Amino acid sequence: MVGPRLGSRKDHHNVQLGTRFDAALAYARQAHANQTRKGTRVPYIAHLLAVAATVLEYGGDEDLAIAGLLHDAVEDQGGLPRLADIRDRFGERVADIVLACSDSQATDGGAKPPWRQRKLDYLQHLDAAGGDVLLVSLADKVHNARSILRDLRTAGVGASVWGRFNASAADTIAYYAALADTFRRRLPGQLSDELGEIVGAIAADTGVPVRPLVGIGAG
Repeated sequence: MVGPRLGSRKDHHNVQLGTRFDAALAYARQAHANQTRKGTRVPYIAHLLAVAATVLEYGGDEDLAIAGLLHDAVEDQGGLPRLADIRDRFGERVADIVLACSDSQATDGGAKPPWRQRKLDYLQHLDAAGGDVLLVSLADKVHNARSILRDLRTAGVGASVWGRFNASAADTIAYYAALADTFRRRLPGQLSDELGEIVGAIAADTGVPVRPLVGIGAG
């Protein structure tokens, strides 16, 4: 069981961010320097900052905040060689969380397994993940879901947001609904509930009923 420390907002926990966090922020900015959020001109670092901020707001310590900054570096920017570098620079705990938050470790993005396989494997992986991994992953998924909902409600974007993804709107919503269910079970609290609420709003705005997980990839 995951303890009560994580998953609900912590307004009074005392976390000191030092030079390691500064170094991780510079590292993340450099690693993702040429990357933007899908279909936008928003620098990718904006997402990483949002994830780190959410981790801190919900009880995470400096290692977890650093993992929030670096959680996509392996998946998007270098695979296992990148992971080895993170381990050397920021330690075992951070590297283990980053690895656990990655659904692919391929150096070449084209070598990733198919979308459906990666997502199903990731959901299964979350069932056995520890609290540190769950909090960083949940913070990531909440910000991703918020971004989808915001763009759905933005004039000039709307339903075209789904063209940014490697799966249909129905499959993506089904995946996020399954994530919300998993987090509510494994890391119950305000943040998990918020993910479920956002997914419900995305489904309502899109006009797509939330299907069970077995429907992902089905016609």
